Amino acid sequence: MWLGQKHPRDAQFYATVTHLIDLYTRPLHEDELVLSYDEKTSLQPRPRLQKTKPALPGHIPVRVEHEYRRAGALQLFAAFDTRSGKVYGQCFDRKRQEEFIAFLSWLEQQVPAHIKTIHMIGDNLRVHSGKKVLQWLADHPRFKFHFTPVHCSWMNQIEQWFSILQRKRLRIADFASKDDLKSKIMQFIDQWNFRAHPFNWSTKSVAKIMADSPCALAA
Repeated sequence: MWLGQKHPRDAQFYATVTHLIDLYTRPLHEDELVLSYDEKTSLQPRPRLQKTKPALPGHIPVRVEHEYRRAGALQLFAAFDTRSGKVYGQCFDRKRQEEFIAFLSWLEQQVPAHIKTIHMIGDNLRVHSGKKVLQWLADHPRFKFHFTPVHCSWMNQIEQWFSILQRKRLRIADFASKDDLKSKIMQFIDQWNFRAHPFNWSTKSVAKIMADSPCALAA
């Protein structure tokens, strides 16, 4: 079972995973792009009441004040180019269909016109598949959505990049304001893109993921 009777590792699960791995690994046509997308939500600046003290020689670690004040939160909308590793990102105050459409509209402007098909891999939350989004997609046919199975965030490559962002930039939340936090996130994206690299996925991933699947064993 895959976390319960409602979402078993059945033939449909296997077919969806296989399709996504194909998008991640097959040679793309010159007019195709595959983007893995999602949101990293509730990013709080959490400015400390006392100034954070940096690490010092002699194994003295960074020292962070326990108490902080609330200063709102940001929602990072991001997409990861699975072939180049380039990251596209924007920050918003809320996470709704309106913000997602604004992000898609921005992506539309960022992706060169010669790209005729933009494959978008993400989860099937209402933010990504609601009526307003579907109406927008009807007017922007080069965007093609591909949804991961339920409870399969590990099939979404942007989550790997979010983990890097968390470890390298957000592990200690101590930013002066939301504007400061946004600036640091955008700076990190620019630095990443300067030396961007893709993640190493292969067709063997299907066999590894489905090793214990009843469907795979039956095959």
